[in-house]
Amino acid sequence: MNGQGNESLLSEVASYYSDKLAEHGETPRGVDWNGENSQILRFEQLCKLIQNNSEGFSLNDLGCGYGAMFDFLSDRYSISSYLGVDVSEDMVRAAESRYTGRPTARFIAKAEPDTAADYGMASGIFNVRLGRTDAEWYDYLQATLDVLDRTSHCGFAFNCLTSYSDEDKKRDYLYYADPGRLFDLCKRRYSRNIALLHDYGLYEFTILVRKTQ
Repeated sequence: MNGQGNESLLSEVASYYSDKLAEHGETPRGVDWNGENSQILRFEQLCKLIQNNSEGFSLNDLGCGYGAMFDFLSDRYSISSYLGVDVSEDMVRAAESRYTGRPTARFIAKAEPDTAADYGMASGIFNVRLGRTDAEWYDYLQATLDVLDRTSHCGFAFNCLTSYSDEDKKRDYLYYADPGRLFDLCKRRYSRNIALLHDYGLYEFTILVRKTQ
């Protein structure tokens, strides 16, 4: 996908999530999740990537929304710095307001991090393709994984809706990824150490990419 096409796609996504935030506020439904329990369950899978937490770590959250992952991390880990990145300026403003006075947290309205971190994570950003074709969305997905790889030192994690979802529950505006295809892509392109998690009860999967140090 060329730069102009990618910019148009991201503009569509930003508008979609800004509308969700306006409708539902700073809640899981405001970032298009069903509820808090499933949101936390997703964070738990993504954070299986984290190792050697005793000395603290830095993390980039791509598609941070209003910053819910920062709450999750702060309660459970020793995090030295957190960067939340989102294409929706409304989301970033909400996050900045929510975490005023928290020096370890920073938020920017961009398509990718402006600095590298120990870990990179992306929760839910590959789900809503709107009117894009499977081929267009897969190109965007691959380009975004390249960003996560380039801006993480120790590894990155992401989730997708699964192509194994029940057919009667699938929706045309959502993207259902083939977990085997993405496992193979990550194994060949990014690292030998890849984990595919498809056993936590949701219609989705999480992939962990651990880099050798």
